[in-house]
Amino acid sequence: MSNKIYFTPGPAQLFYTFEEHLKRALFEDIPSISHRSKQFNAVVQQTTEALIELLNLPAGYQPYYINSANEAWDRIIQNLVKDSSHHFVNGAFSKKFFDFALAHNRSSSQTLVQDGEVFENWQIPVDAELIGITKNETSVGFTITEKEISELRVANKEKLIALDIVSALPGIETDFKNVDTAYFSVQKAFGMPAGLGVWIANERCHEVALKLSQNQSLGSYRALPNLKKFGDKYQTPETPNMLYIYLLGKIAEDMVKVGQKKIKNDTIYKSTILNQAIEDHPNLTHFVKSKDHRSKTTLVATSDKAEEIIKQFAQKGLILGSGYGKHAKNHIRIANFPTHSKESIEMVCDLMEK
Repeated sequence: MSNKIYFTPGPAQLFYTFEEHLKRALFEDIPSISHRSKQFNAVVQQTTEALIELLNLPAGYQPYYINSANEAWDRIIQNLVKDSSHHFVNGAFSKKFFDFALAHNRSSSQTLVQDGEVFENWQIPVDAELIGITKNETSVGFTITEKEISELRVANKEKLIALDIVSALPGIETDFKNVDTAYFSVQKAFGMPAGLGVWIANERCHEVALKLSQNQSLGSYRALPNLKKFGDKYQTPETPNMLYIYLLGKIAEDMVKVGQKKIKNDTIYKSTILNQAIEDHPNLTHFVKSKDHRSKTTLVATSDKAEEIIKQFAQKGLILGSGYGKHAKNHIRIANFPTHSKESIEMVCDLMEK
């Protein structure tokens, strides 16, 4: 492996135990075993149980294995929305979820504010069946607070809430009791290569999907009832990415050993010193103005010298992320995931000071 440290927000730096688990997986022939074998059932069970423990999933919330968070957008709209969903949009990824809903011909609506701005209006249309929110908007470094999500739940108990937790967990506190379904990809906070997504759904979601299946298509082999039928047996409907499911389970176990409290406390410490370094830098300013809504796992600074600063860091082997989409040239995104040690973040801060 190279001497570079990747602070890009996805694909991100590989988790520090990834290489040893990959070698063990190859030694055990994990990529070649049958996806209907008892050996693979044990792999799925181990990964599922590790995720449930790491994420503090309540009873009745089950993780399922798909290709990516993008696929989760498709599956959620197909399986949980008959006519209309409502989406809170203040960045590129929250917008994409809304666009997916329109692509599936749903009469969906949005609460739209400028990228990185705070939502003031939390009213939901009466006919919306599902609410789409992004815990951590990776494109601009914006986090919706737990208080806001809790209040949204209280005011909309009859509606399903879908939470994008890409780049958020396990570093940011999240209470799953306030949402019904959530999803993430592994190439960000879990420190793996891209190629696997996790879709979490509770019992309410299964009830809705079964009801909708009587009158509309839920998709094909990864329809939610089918995922549950196989998931209850620690299987998948299709031949899945067995290697990545194995690796995700091992990394989740490692994170459990580190401890949820330590991971969250370390995330707070590292984000605090990064925020201070951004504030002290003469050519950087925070893109998200609200301190309460600045992401602790994807910090975003704006500068007319962003490209130059990124190049200077790269010369030292520290690879920062550039801006996303329309912000490509004037944003710097710095990932702060569990694989990033305190020492590596301190190196970034020291170089900023210099």
